[in-house]
Parts: sequence; structure tokens; C-alpha cells
Amino acid sequence: MTAAAKLLKWYDRHGRALPWRQTRDPYRILVSEIMLQQTQVDRVKEWYRRWVKQFPSWSRLAAATNAEVIHAWAGLGYNRRALVLRDIAREVTARGVPRTESGWLALKGIGPYTAAAVSAFAQRRRTLPIDTNIRRVLGRLLLGQPFPMMEDDKRIRHTAEIFLPKRGRYYDIPQALFDLATSTCTKNPTCASCPLRKDCKTSKLFMSGRIEIPKRSIATAHERKHRNKPFPDRIYRGRILKLVRERGQVGNREFGSLVDTTFNQKLDQAWINTMVEGLVKDGLLQKIRNKFSLSN
Repeated sequence: MTAAAKLLKWYDRHGRALPWRQTRDPYRILVSEIMLQQTQVDRVKEWYRRWVKQFPSWSRLAAATNAEVIHAWAGLGYNRRALVLRDIAREVTARGVPRTESGWLALKGIGPYTAAAVSAFAQRRRTLPIDTNIRRVLGRLLLGQPFPMMEDDKRIRHTAEIFLPKRGRYYDIPQALFDLATSTCTKNPTCASCPLRKDCKTSKLFMSGRIEIPKRSIATAHERKHRNKPFPDRIYRGRILKLVRERGQVGNREFGSLVDTTFNQKLDQAWINTMVEGLVKDGLLQKIRNKFSLSN
């Protein structure tokens, strides 16, 4: 039995039942992929169900205003993703659903991973989306790299040509790899229970205890922080947006202590102004008569 066949057999027994795995609708699969960017699966499930109920199709989302999608996205974080998704829906509604991976990649806001994911899961193309999880599993399995990096992606993709079946359920392989990565092939893997342990080039090393597990397997993100603030700017941007969403209209001088309990007008007002201006530039807020509201 090939390694891919073993993986699919394991997946049939242990794969997660996620709502976006019950459809081949490119729209719904794209929604899930955009939501899953920088957000945990358990959080996404709730928002995904609400979103597709409110915006069940490309055309319905394309017709939505900025304010509608920002309200629907509230609480999920990285709010700019909501407008990106709506803008993609407008382009798809106008030009049609892409039929190829390169067609998806041509849409503004869709990168190589997302283009490959939609092509594989919705259109059953034989392609491999590579994210942190798939990189970790295949880097270990195929290359013998205990902690592979992005620089290894080209080699992983090349070597995976042999691993990925040419017929059958090749489109399920990425989903199976996701689930194996989150349940078994974690940073500190449980190789003894892995269905691919006999095929994996690093399993014996891990099981021998000769591999030192790093405290961090990915580089720490360098997020912008203002002077002595405890959180990065994106947290305060989220608070500003939440305040406007709840109140309808907010004056620039009103944000201050409402989004930052340690606000100092002399030291922090320019910082607040810059974040508000950034939200306007991103299309999330608009300014009318010195008041800020959600963009239309």
C-alpha cells in the first residue's frame, strides 16, 4: 500500500467533519479559506455558518455594502479580509468563476496557497496547496527535514509529484495532511500513532528522542507596537472599528481612552489618528463632517 493510500485510509476514519468539506461550491470553499487565514478552525466554523446564511452566493455578497460585510465579519479579526472577499465576489460575478489555478491566482487578494486550495477542493484539480501544516508533514515525510522552512517548498512540491496519486482521490490528500498535521504530526509529533511512520524519513529520529524540539518552529511576527502599549496596533485598530460599529458614528477625539485605558492625549493622539486614517484608507471607515462611521 502506498503512503498516500495509507493516509487516505486513516483520513476516512479520523478526518474532521468540517462544514466546508461537505461542499464543492467554489464560493463556499473560498469563504472558508479566507476565514482560515490566521484564524483557528474552531472559531471559523461559527462565522462560516453565519456568513453563508447571510451571503449564500457570489451575487449576494457582491451586492453587499462595506458596512454589511464588516458587521457580518465582526469578531473574527483581520477585518480587511471581509472587504477582500466581497471584492473578489464582485469580480467573479462580473467575469465568471475561474476554471484554473492560474485563473484564481489572477484575482486580487488570492495568493498561491488559496488558488491551489480552491482548485483542489472545489474543482478537484491535482495540485498541492502548501501551508505551514502541509510543509511540516511533507518536509518530514519526503525530505527528512524535522522542521522544514518555506525555502523547502520547491523541493516538497517536486518530491510530492511521486507521493500525490495521479488518479483517484488525490484531491483529498491535502485535507488528510491538514488533519494529520494538527492531530499527530505536530511540532512534537506522536510518531508511534502515525499511519505513515514506516514511510517517514524522520520518524525514527523523533522516536529515538535525538531531535531537540525548538521552543518556536516559526519566526515570531514583528508587529507594529506604539511606545509602551501592551498590544500590537492591530488590536487597537480592531477596537476602533468595534467602537464605530457599535456606536454608528464616533468623533476622532472620542476614540482615545475608549480604545486604550492608558491613553495619553499628548503622547498617543497622533498614534490614534494614524490608525483611524489607515482604516479609512483600507475602506473600513469613512469620514463625514468630522465623524467616522463604517464605510458604505
